[in-house]
Amino acid sequence: MSDTRANLPALVGALGVVFGDIGTSPLYALKVSLDATGADAGDAAAVLGVLSLISWSLFVVVTLKYVTLMLRADNQGEGGILALFALVQKHIDPHSPRIRWVAILALAGAALFYCDALITPAITVLSAVEGMELLDPGFERIVIPATLGILIALFAIQRRGTERVARLFGPVMLVWFVTLGVTGVIAIAHGPAVLAALDPRWAIWLLASHPGLGFAILGAVFLALTGGEALYADMGHFGKRPVRNAWFALVWPALMLNYYGQGAQLLEQPASMAHPLYFLVPHEALPLLVLLATAASVIASQAVITGAFSVTRQAMQLDLLPRMRVLQTSALEHGQIYVPVVNALLLIAVMAFVLGFGTSGALSGAYGAAVVGTMFVTTLLGAVVAHTEWRWPVVATALVFGSLLIVDAAFVCGNMTKLDDGGWVPIALAAVLFAIFWTWREGRLRLRRALARQAVPLDRLPQLLTGATRVPGTGIFLASHSGVVPSALIRNLEHNHVAHEQIVILNVAITRTPRHDPVDRLRIETLQPGVYALYARFGFMETPDLSEALRRCRALGLRVQPDQVAWFLGLHFVRPRPRTGLPGLRMRFFAWMQRRSTQAAEFFNMPSKGVMVLGTEVEV
Repeated sequence: MSDTRANLPALVGALGVVFGDIGTSPLYALKVSLDATGADAGDAAAVLGVLSLISWSLFVVVTLKYVTLMLRADNQGEGGILALFALVQKHIDPHSPRIRWVAILALAGAALFYCDALITPAITVLSAVEGMELLDPGFERIVIPATLGILIALFAIQRRGTERVARLFGPVMLVWFVTLGVTGVIAIAHGPAVLAALDPRWAIWLLASHPGLGFAILGAVFLALTGGEALYADMGHFGKRPVRNAWFALVWPALMLNYYGQGAQLLEQPASMAHPLYFLVPHEALPLLVLLATAASVIASQAVITGAFSVTRQAMQLDLLPRMRVLQTSALEHGQIYVPVVNALLLIAVMAFVLGFGTSGALSGAYGAAVVGTMFVTTLLGAVVAHTEWRWPVVATALVFGSLLIVDAAFVCGNMTKLDDGGWVPIALAAVLFAIFWTWREGRLRLRRALARQAVPLDRLPQLLTGATRVPGTGIFLASHSGVVPSALIRNLEHNHVAHEQIVILNVAITRTPRHDPVDRLRIETLQPGVYALYARFGFMETPDLSEALRRCRALGLRVQPDQVAWFLGLHFVRPRPRTGLPGLRMRFFAWMQRRSTQAAEFFNMPSKGVMVLGTEVEV
């Protein structure tokens, strides 16, 4: 979305989609962090130390790193780990060894982000439903069924699109953040001494006085930051200005006020340690707050779900994942999409987490271990962008991003203390996802090299057409590489010995920018009488539409009658070479993924009729 459209509806929509994850952290972050200290309920030094850690972590990691700094690292409005990867690629030689390491970092970060998208809906919805036990202790027996029902409903409405979901969720989150701020202010007014925690020396003292628990405390405090990466990944849905304005005007103040309000309440009533947030309101208002918290926790899942959709399309366009069906849910905003396969897989995995762990307490050990890795990778790639794209001096880049890396490294170590308590689960899943990403990338590189060896240069096309019978109409042959004769055209001439009166060799390229300039979308080159090369360019966040591109050719002088067009696609049947061990297994797996990838006709939005597929066997 263009930043000029950063109006009130966009701000409210951002609340419902972008800030749900980080906005529900007051439900558990302070309590879990205090538990990690091992201090008694109401220990003033522990309360002030944890509050200081949370508030300064929010300032450094979310406000400075993400909202102020990383939102600048957008690729034409799109954010997230793969948008960063695309930016970095523009400044590194594709044949350089460095590109391999950059790709490893980017794919590892994307795999870890997907794992966060699996855990966040499970823990947030489960914790919300468990909160209903405060209203009726007998509700415990239906926690799991109710959680599964809510998750099914949440994923079912994703097909309605980000805009409609935001319209539904945004007002609820607006009420939630206002409630957080107001209840926090009231509590602080009764115990203003808690504001002493703004002094960072309390945070330093807490860590210094608990040397054996320091990393465990940091791992717990990190729960207050888990929505930072989703905030950056979801930037493309609304634009950076609505995200920044919503953070500074409402979200950050509300979070800070509520955390300090909870701290003031704990200093005054240590017995409120069980549920410090709920003790901020009178008992009569408790049912309303529990219901509002339940709704907000469900909405918290939206940030990572939409982020997963964005990352998936970026990965496909950058050729890091097989093609999948992508549905555009807004005629105005390219960033608002729905990916049916990802939505279904996320739902299955999230339900497995709920059934496997059973409680939000059990899931808390796994929560954060994945996203902290993504944050670390984001900082590394951000440093490269700052030096190459923003032209920062080496000293300034090292000073700023080196400091952020130290903070990230501390939180990584903190989350490693959770490995025995479930933190190993997202790490193991991320390793599996990384293996899938890397296998696809390496397989595609091998396939391109094999096709290059078989390729026939375009200058041999007149020789191939000699003696072929010309038939009326236009034949459009999709070419994966420019400068070579499409394999479908070669197979057609070999087997049918005919060629259309007008031949169009269509080359589609995905650029390293999210959206390509429509004015420069198409370029036509005449190769010989009746034979044309058509070059179409799309950004990696766009859904290619070749039917629409063909209609626009008339303005460039290429006349094509839609009812006389035949589309030809080359299908590459990948046959892995006989290999033993892991290399052979990887190539067989790649061949399996290649066969099940969405066909080009559907992916490129070709007509449902008149498409012919001619196969070529390729050994990799």
